This record gives sequence, structure tokens and C-alpha cells, in this order.
Amino acid sequence: MKKISRRAFLSVMAAAGAAAALTACGGGSGSSTAASGGASVGGSQPGGHKLTAYAWDKNFNIPALNAAAADYKENVDPEFELEVIEQSGGGDIENAITLAGSAHDYSNLPDIVQFQDHYIQRYVADYPDAFVPVEGADIDWDGFSKEKLSYSIVDGVHYGVPVDNSTVIFAYRTDLLAEVGKTVDDMTGIKWSDLTDIGEQVYAKTGKYLFSTSADGGDLVYMMMQSEGVAEFKDGEPWITENETLHRVCETIVDMGKRKACYLANSWSDYIDQSIQGDMVAGVLNGNWIIPTMEAVTENSGKWEITTIPTLDGGEGYASNGGCGLYITANCGNVDLAKSFLAYTFGGSTQTYDNALRDGGVVTTVLKCADSDVYNEGVEFFNNEPIYKQIVEMGSHVPVIEQSDYHFRAGVYLITAIINTVNGSKLDDELANAEQQLRFEMGL
Repeated sequence: MKKISRRAFLSVMAAAGAAAALTACGGGSGSSTAASGGASVGGSQPGGHKLTAYAWDKNFNIPALNAAAADYKENVDPEFELEVIEQSGGGDIENAITLAGSAHDYSNLPDIVQFQDHYIQRYVADYPDAFVPVEGADIDWDGFSKEKLSYSIVDGVHYGVPVDNSTVIFAYRTDLLAEVGKTVDDMTGIKWSDLTDIGEQVYAKTGKYLFSTSADGGDLVYMMMQSEGVAEFKDGEPWITENETLHRVCETIVDMGKRKACYLANSWSDYIDQSIQGDMVAGVLNGNWIIPTMEAVTENSGKWEITTIPTLDGGEGYASNGGCGLYITANCGNVDLAKSFLAYTFGGSTQTYDNALRDGGVVTTVLKCADSDVYNEGVEFFNNEPIYKQIVEMGSHVPVIEQSDYHFRAGVYLITAIINTVNGSKLDDELANAEQQLRFEMGL
């Protein structure tokens, strides 16, 4: 029996007339207009100077879009206007595409949608008529991080333009490392087993875990796997029980949990509010979007530095976690304008990315943009190191691995297997169960 996915469920709703839920929303004169999730303003008019876009996160993605709109208006088209319709999250946009695609009616979609990296390829495959490729746009694709760019390429065709850089950082409290005679240089390029030893020492000396991860998702497993250049999927199917690298990664996390090198948080709230902002850890490992969460603990300003990820056998590891891109919909009435806007701004404008970083903390994935003065500025919270230039450089080394629409579900099953093992179960049994459940969910 195949589990009914969210998209399939919504397709049934659409067939029954639920596409009518995409009601129109009046637009204002500003560059950003809030709207409830799933609401629509429709696409632009041919020959005009205005575009509409769905996006989420008023503190991160939307400031980046507004920075791009201001850049394009100032330097390309003084009459340009971008109306951003705020959504509650990526799921709202996925639902809108599903409803429109199931009804074969794209008339309520905006010109541009922000879309999560881990889902876009499946949506293009399911609803190819919903998107307009950006082929022909004046973009130097070789200037992007290859891993980031890989998400928006489907069958060799460019469908979107990357927005943010989700390169993983391992940040450490230098003062707490010093308690056990270590520096960030000592943590760079080491084996996970050595990190576990150091983490055990840090906990014994300071009472703080070296770092933490959330037990309601498999981010840590994915990041460790990607840093090894190995996926949790192979040829579209789960690759768990016969995946030696995955087995070693899971064993390592179990060991870190048992020896208190890593705090296995009970939930996302426990991870953010307690382990990081509650000052329980001497380090933070995640996509660089975690930085604002860290900066909320102002008393630790100046005590942090960042580096790369350990690997199983030693050497610097690189990974990416999260992220999104911008895609033109079939309802866009001015495709040439949309392509021009995306190409000029997120395709490589230093002004766009400088202001996106200042206003929303969005880090570029265009390598040349990291050469700007803004990216080379020292960041006080991180001991005045130019971390954003460092992050972009690190992102250029992230390996491309196989992705799956079931990426997040795989993570849930794997972290559950790990926690059960920490609590006394056998890892092999837990991984076999995880693979069986994931295959069942995928209808395999």
C-alpha cells in the first residue's frame, strides 16, 4: 500500500473543485504585501514593469527579494515594481502549485515562486507545465556553487535561480575549547572519533555538550553523509542497510550521544531555545542560516569562530543544509522581464547580495560576489573574522549527491533509529526497520 503524500491528497481535493481555494488577493503599491498562505494575486501583464512573487520568511528571504527589487529599479528599470506576497512557509507554495497543476489552471499563480531545494525537482517532474525554464537568461551558471545549482537543473535544463547559500558551518566557542587546551585549528580536518574524544573532555570540564542536533529530523545524518560524498538514496531507492558509510555515521552519532559529546535535543524548540540559546553547547553545527539564532545570545559575542566539518577518516568536510531558489511560473505574463530581473540580481549582482546579507542575513552562492567589501568585513560576534567570505568559499567544495523527495522522511527514520540505539536497541535492527518503513512509505 502506498502512503498518500501531501501532493496526492491535494490533487484529489483539486479534482473535486478545491482549486477554487486559490482566491485573488488585492495588491498594494509597496514592494512587499503580506497575504495568508495560499493566497494569490496572479501574474503580471505583458509589456509592463511589475512582477509578483510568493515567498516566505519576512526576516530572511523577503528582505533579500526586496534588496533585489531595489537594485533592479535603481540600475535597470526605474519603473520596476516587485510585489512580494508573504506565505507562511514553503508548504503554502507547494500546495498552490499542486492545486494549479491538478486543475491545469495556472491563472492564479504569481509570476515567480520561491521553492525549497529538496522538493523542486519532484514538482517540476509532476507538474512540468507549471514552470517556465530560465534558459536564455543572461546568467553565468559557472559562477555558482555546483552543489547549490544542481537542485534547480532538471534533465539538463535550468529551471530556477539559487537565492541563498546553505553551506554548513561548525562554529566553536574558543573560550570553552581553551578549557581543554584546544583551538579551532585543532578542530579543523579532524576525524569524528577525535571530535568525540574532545567533546567528552569539554563536557567533563565545562558541563557543556560540544554541539547538539534535533531529534525530530535527520539533519546531522545528512550533513555527515554529504561531507563524505555519499547519499542515503541510490538510484531513487533508500540505501540504508547495505550503506557502509551510513552505518559508520550512525555508529558515530550513537557514540557521541552516549559520551555526551552531542546533545540529542527532543524537538526543534529544545534544539533552538534550550541547547543553543540556553547556552548548553560549546559548538553549533548546521547551515549558516543558524547564525541569527546564535547571535541572540549576545553575551557570547566575540567568543565564536567557524570552520569546516570533521570526516570519518580525517580531512575537511563540506555540506549544505536547507535552501531555496526562485522559479518562473506558467502564469507569468512577462517572462522576459522575469528572466532579466532574476539574471541581473540573484544571477550575480554584488549590490543585491550585499544588501541581502545586511538586511536579512542571506549569503550568496555566487562565488564572485564574496569578493565585495561587505563580505570581507569582520563580524564582531565571530571574533571579527570575515566569516561570510569564508562560508562562500566553503560552499564551493560541497559535493553533489543524490537527492530524493523523501529526504526529510529518511532523516526522521534515521534519527529515530539512532535515538533508539542510544537507549539500548541494536543499530542493525533499527536501520533495517528504518529502511523497511521508508520503502513502505515510498510505495516500494
